Amino acid sequence: MSSVTQQRLTPAAEHVSASSGILLLVGVNHTTAPIEVRERLSLSATRLPDAVRTLTQQPGVRESMILSTCNRVEFLVWQEQDEGRGNTNLLRFLHEYYAIPASSVEPHLYEFRDREAIRHLFRVASSLDSMVVGEPQILGQVKEAYSCAREAGAVAACLEPLLQRAFSVAKRVRSETQIGSSSVSIASVAVELARKIFGSLQGKTVLLVGAGKMSDLAARHLLQQGATSILVSNRTRERAALIAGQMTEQISAQIVAQPNAPRCSIEVVAFEQLYEQAARADIVVTSTGAQTHIFDRSHGLRLMERRRNRPMFFIDIAVPRDVDPGVNEIEGCFLYDIDDLQQVAAAHLADRSRESAEAEKIVTAEVEKYHQHLERREVVPAIVALQENAEAVRQLELARAAKRLGSLTAEQQAAVEALTRSLTAKLLHPQIVDLRKKSEER
Repeated sequence: MSSVTQQRLTPAAEHVSASSGILLLVGVNHTTAPIEVRERLSLSATRLPDAVRTLTQQPGVRESMILSTCNRVEFLVWQEQDEGRGNTNLLRFLHEYYAIPASSVEPHLYEFRDREAIRHLFRVASSLDSMVVGEPQILGQVKEAYSCAREAGAVAACLEPLLQRAFSVAKRVRSETQIGSSSVSIASVAVELARKIFGSLQGKTVLLVGAGKMSDLAARHLLQQGATSILVSNRTRERAALIAGQMTEQISAQIVAQPNAPRCSIEVVAFEQLYEQAARADIVVTSTGAQTHIFDRSHGLRLMERRRNRPMFFIDIAVPRDVDPGVNEIEGCFLYDIDDLQQVAAAHLADRSRESAEAEKIVTAEVEKYHQHLERREVVPAIVALQENAEAVRQLELARAAKRLGSLTAEQQAAVEALTRSLTAKLLHPQIVDLRKKSEER
């Protein structure tokens, strides 16, 4: 889906700043790793700060950020020159922190360095590398990852300006193209899948499990698709009640605008009654932060018994998954996880191909601008050192000449000062121009 060729753990010759370090991005996403791998690397919001701090403590790593979403887990680091060690530190981190063999993850990893890492980051923030191109949620997720890393003390002088530029690029893409003109997201694709399964959602009961952003978005799209009964459940009842209240307000607004529109009932289900009440649902959409399955095979069997084998569809958009894959083996149960949504999302990609091309041009231009900025920044210390050395020589020679020149008037002293400064600047000019030219040619 990405127009950028992902480099599979191969070294890159070009470094953004050879004198100070290497920008390295390693990760997995929906195009390189199945959900079984992604969920093993997924990090909850509560675990993320510790993971970032641990990554930053790896030998040679100076700064870091971890982005963990339902479709990708990426590790961005600014590290010292590796002298051919490649991503050894990151692979060791994956093995030790997750307690999984590096060999089980390595075949699915992609690696980008320096310029290509910058490009990948800009594309991710701009939603050009998303399962649903143009979806707006990814930028917020990158910002949350940045905030977490910054609070953990893992973002400083190198990653800070890079991430700020990534946010600016994403904003420019959304303002200068129509890539986000229609509100499309993983949640909307999930609801579209549910509609395609039944033909219409009218008369169907939908159970939303989870009260995060995905559930909120799913709720909005369910109402737009005409769902007539929605149950909302969450471990924290207040969150479920909040989403239910927002949906009720949306329904009220629809009634005012369309008095003859079908009515929809909204009900909060206590999480303690989830399994008892779930049998009422024709469609279950799950999006929680649970680290274990909420619905396993035994739950599925009991639900089918209570529903007297009437079909039940599970749409699991959580990572790690909320529904045990074994549920799909039960007669009458149909399970779709986030990877299954790629087929539905592919249709949206075709519709946005022209806008994606325009967005890619913006990203390419912004990568070049940022790369030039880094090159100019790299040569600045050398120019400053050259100027300081020349000034020290000028002052030394003036001191030596003072005895031979004798007493000078203020006007004469000013003339000598201006003359020596002018000569120094003219002598340095070719060297400074050469330094900048060589930096740009690298």
